[in-house]
This record gives sequence, structure tokens and C-alpha cells, in this order.
Amino acid sequence: MSRPVVVVGDVMADVVVTLSRPLAIGSDTPARIEHRGGGSGANVAAWLARAGARPLLYGRVGDDPPGRLALAALAGEGVELLVSVDAERPTGTCVVLVDPGGERSMLPDRGANAALAPATLPEHAAHVHVAGYALLDPGARPAALHALAEARRLGCPVSVDPASSAPLADAGATAFLGWIGRVDLLLPNAAEAAVLSGLWDPAQAARALAAHAEEVVVTLGAEGALWSDGRTVEHVPAAPADVVDTTCAGDAFAAGLLAARTAGASRRAALTVAAALAAQAVQRPGAR
Repeated sequence: MSRPVVVVGDVMADVVVTLSRPLAIGSDTPARIEHRGGGSGANVAAWLARAGARPLLYGRVGDDPPGRLALAALAGEGVELLVSVDAERPTGTCVVLVDPGGERSMLPDRGANAALAPATLPEHAAHVHVAGYALLDPGARPAALHALAEARRLGCPVSVDPASSAPLADAGATAFLGWIGRVDLLLPNAAEAAVLSGLWDPAQAARALAAHAEEVVVTLGAEGALWSDGRTVEHVPAAPADVVDTTCAGDAFAAGLLAARTAGASRRAALTVAAALAAQAVQRPGAR
């Protein structure tokens, strides 16, 4: 059996609100509303399974119907679950507003995710991926830091997705980079890379952030992605897509990249797989 890719991060119940036109503040805007599985950690794990990897998810849900539905859906995707159940906090919920152009804005209530507890990683893990929301949340941060320390103890490669530019800016680049130390792979989008580096040019940001990672991949949405090791920068174009909802583009990209790299693909081939998986994600509503 293949070695698992361990994902540490959130499990959420998403309420996806697809707006028919720009939001009319203080009035009504017709919308399509759907309930879907979400959470950055759960999304990466689900897309890893779709990409042919063996994902193992560490997370936390409430003892409630949304939590049970979330776990059943993930198990149905082929995700191995090491998810604890919180008797007091509800499963995290996120309202996702999707504008007519497919751009999304999120309103999260972290619920049980805020009480994520440290756990022992499997000795045979192929890779450990930490979703940044767990680092940005003071309640979950000890678990995320423990996972990073455990991975290093085991000599296991580590990747980190910084998660979201607004809470990242609130935490501060110095604090976040101090928490992660030096990782094997850092996966920010352009806005997150700017927050972490102080540089608005994505190529310059990618080079600068290589001081904190062996490899940096900055995702650029419709413009593809940039890879850097601090010495060179390579561009990978986005795969063609009719964009419906960008909610999970970064999570799917990360999953495709990790699945391909752990299977032995070359860097360029893995980045191409990642772009293709992201293109699949944005052509449907919801995270997965």
C-alpha cells in the first residue's frame, strides 16, 4: 500500500451562495444556495484522493449532523480519517459568497476547528501538509505546530499553505514565518505572497520567500503559477477553464502538486497536474 499524505486542517460545512448579480447591500439579491463540504484541510484531502494519492486527514468536527455528513462524504471520497469529535463546539460553518464572475468571499465560523488537538503522525507518512488556517487560529495553532515538529522528527517533507491574506496580515508575516520555520514547500497565492514578503511582484515575492522554503509556488489564478527555489523562477500557465466558482482552486492545485510529486513526477509535470486539477475545481460550484 502507498504511504499516506497527511493533511492537517479544517473540516467545514459550506453554505455556498451564488449571486445572480452584484450584492445589493441593505436590499435583496437573488441567489442560488447550496450546502456543500468544505474546509481547506478536508478539500485538499478530497482532491488528493481524486488525484490518486492516499490522504489521511487530521481534523475536528462537532457531534452534530453537519459533522457526521462531512465525515461520511470524505470517507466516500477515499479519505482516511483521524478526525476527533468535539462534544461542545459545533462543526465549523462557512458562508461562501460567489459573485457573477466566480470570485468568492468567505464568512467562516470555525466551530470545532478552533479546538484541534495535537496528534501523533504515522511513522510511514510520505508527506505532511498543513493548511494555514490551523496556524492562524490560536486555538488550533498548537496542533499545527506539533504536526510540523513531528514531521521534522520523522524526516518527512512538509508543505504549508498560508490560507488567506486577510487573517495572515492580521497575524503578521514575521509571526507566521516564525511558526513554520523552514519548510520544503510553501504554497501562497499572490496576495498571501505579498503579505509574507512585502513585495507585490509575484516573481520577486517567490524568490524572497525561498529564504523560508526549499521551493515556493505562488498561484496566480487565471495566470497560472510561479515556481522558485530562490535562484530561478519558472512560470506554469493555467489550464483552460470556464470559471464558475474559485472557492477551491488553491486547495485542488496543492492536492494535484502533492499527489504528483509523491508519486515521483518531475517538478514541471507535477505543476501541470496541479494546474489541471485546479481547472477542474473552478468549473463547478463549491469546494468539491
